[in-house]
Amino acid sequence: MQMQLPIFPESTKLINGYVGFYKQDDFVYYLHNGSPIFCHHKDSMDNFRFIVANLVETGLCTPGELSDALGVPHRNVNRYSKKLREQGMESFFQKSDRRGQCFQLTDDKRQLIQELLNKGYSNVKAGKETGLSEGAIRYHIKQGNLIKKK
Repeated sequence: MQMQLPIFPESTKLINGYVGFYKQDDFVYYLHNGSPIFCHHKDSMDNFRFIVANLVETGLCTPGELSDALGVPHRNVNRYSKKLREQGMESFFQKSDRRGQCFQLTDDKRQLIQELLNKGYSNVKAGKETGLSEGAIRYHIKQGNLIKKK
């Protein structure tokens, strides 16, 4: 999927009367009263989200101004701002590597489901007891992660 937003112009575009931004040599610069305050590579979405959130949280811009200037949905700007406010700066840059893992089926939950299946529980009943869907349990039985008594 090709990213189309945000759009970074070559010449300075004002967000409001004090803050503007422009792109030069694959880097985006954010200016406050003509002085650079932030910079990030045009493809670095984590840095972009952090900077947008920072501009809102410091009161330099409103979410609406940023949304209009960058072409990003207003809701996304609010989400970035909330993430910075509640989880801090680290949340933008420290991503847990969860590829290839079922986000609901942890080792503890897998053992609990296996115990229930060993007791003769159906997939539906075991799912209701553990908060996992019947389809997820059926999938993991098919994959061999869980074993159902016959």
